[in-house]
Amino acid sequence: MKRHGFIILLLGLTALACGRLKDGEYTLHVLSTNDVHSTWFDSTYVGNGIRKSVFAMNHYIDSVRTAVGAENVVLVDAGDCLQGDNAAYYFNYVDTVTPHLFPRLMGYMKYDAVAVGNHDIETGHPVYDRVTEDLKKHHAPFLAGNAIRNDNGKPYFPIYTLVRRAGLKIAILGYTNANIKAWLTESLWSGMTFQSLVPLVQEQVDQVRSREKPDVVIVTMHSGCGQGDGKILENEAFDVFNSIQGIDFLVCGHDHRPYVETRDGMALLNSGSHSRYVAHGTLSFTVKGGKITEKAFGTELIPVRAEAADPVMRAAFQKDFEAVKAFTTKEIGVLNTDLWTRDAYRGMSDYINLVHTLSLGDRRADISFAAPLTYNGHVPAGILIYNDLFTIYPFENQLFVVKMTGKQVKDYLEYSYEQWIRTISKPDEHILHIAPYDDPRTGQQGWSFVNRSYNFDSAAGLNYTVDVTKPFGERIRIASMASGAPFDEGATYRVAMTSYRASGGGNLLKSGAGMDPDKIDELITDRYPEIRNILYDYIMKNGSIDPEAIGDPKVVGHWEFIPKPLADKALDRDMALLFHKK
Repeated sequence: MKRHGFIILLLGLTALACGRLKDGEYTLHVLSTNDVHSTWFDSTYVGNGIRKSVFAMNHYIDSVRTAVGAENVVLVDAGDCLQGDNAAYYFNYVDTVTPHLFPRLMGYMKYDAVAVGNHDIETGHPVYDRVTEDLKKHHAPFLAGNAIRNDNGKPYFPIYTLVRRAGLKIAILGYTNANIKAWLTESLWSGMTFQSLVPLVQEQVDQVRSREKPDVVIVTMHSGCGQGDGKILENEAFDVFNSIQGIDFLVCGHDHRPYVETRDGMALLNSGSHSRYVAHGTLSFTVKGGKITEKAFGTELIPVRAEAADPVMRAAFQKDFEAVKAFTTKEIGVLNTDLWTRDAYRGMSDYINLVHTLSLGDRRADISFAAPLTYNGHVPAGILIYNDLFTIYPFENQLFVVKMTGKQVKDYLEYSYEQWIRTISKPDEHILHIAPYDDPRTGQQGWSFVNRSYNFDSAAGLNYTVDVTKPFGERIRIASMASGAPFDEGATYRVAMTSYRASGGGNLLKSGAGMDPDKIDELITDRYPEIRNILYDYIMKNGSIDPEAIGDPKVVGHWEFIPKPLADKALDRDMALLFHKK
């Protein structure tokens, strides 16, 4: 996971003027993080477990500042900070009186700028507007130059900030993900729209260079690396990196892909996710006659050691930790069956049955779509605490109900299973869409899914089969509704799904059902609270989660892969490869 690269650029006497610098050798250190997903505390809240965290990242960051001098270090983040862990949820929605923890952490660690992530927008205006104001006070502004206000055409967040390090004037520009509208309901980002980063970043870099005349330019964006082919709106970092002029560092994120590279007089930094790495870039330069005559870039990924958590920082935020721990370890009910999210990959499971039951409860809908949202999560049978709800349902998705025809439902399922399985004829063939590679998104080593498992939707409210010997378009046979009533491709049904899916997430509605995501609002009949809150209310009402209650075939129906002997043997083999079972 470690890469080094150095590029020497001879700029000659025509290089940037830097008269305030004395002749000599200088080095600027750029440290970056991204997609931390609120792994702020080094504790797992339950037991004595420790994990990689912001506290542990700070140990390395402080060591660099001590070694080279704080005046030579810039620290930036590329977004997705306000979602993912109990701590963020607590300060987003539970304790809204205490100053939000995230800006206080950024101030403590002396961040210089933070790009806005799509999951930061997902928290809603009350949260990120409050955080934006608090970050200003800590001199670590939320930046998103491509989030444009609808009322006056100006950016909703600042485009850039200026800092001085190593004797240099440094401009830091920030951007959010251009694809937010495809994932999040409009109420979360009302009043703004999101522009593609190409060519906008170049235009704004040119403007900032002309206006501020910085010596160094850093761009931090919440956009994945991508392929550099300009085809994936959510992953535009390589599109920018391949074409942009006038920047020195490009910090990116979103795809959870640890990666660094130097070329063409620039450095790219992506630290991955969840506090696993700190990306460390260096810019070494020579000044002769008051002008920069040489530049050299270096990049490195620094693995974060969980046990190296900064004890001084831990003590400074101990009161906050205790508040979060008390909230998340509160007993809320009883779970009468083990829940394994991975069971969803091979068929019906108690985990997915639970999500479907929540979606279909109180006659909310006729049909439910749901996918496993934790790659390999496990909640054991026994006393449930609030912490367990983050394993069962890690995201702040709302529950929406959308009108769909029977044919659209069938086509949607065909598309979902096409991402999930292959057509096979023998049990020694791979039935799941897996390949032998390490997946930096999940930390999975060995075999991993080619596509993202959180898009593997199954349906409830129906009785259907998935024939693994048939090609795409011919696999799904829907026998009836769960009640036994006929299923009609010409009829209209009320279908429950997440707000992420209803907004176009995963492309299942568009590419599967052939529905225009821009017109989905016209078909949404109901909007319910966040699904984790619905789960909490279910437990409060019933006291327990029982497999018989969540697996009622008259509610959730039944589905399976067929022919069963062939599918079961192939699934056993692939599941063993994925999860290292013998």
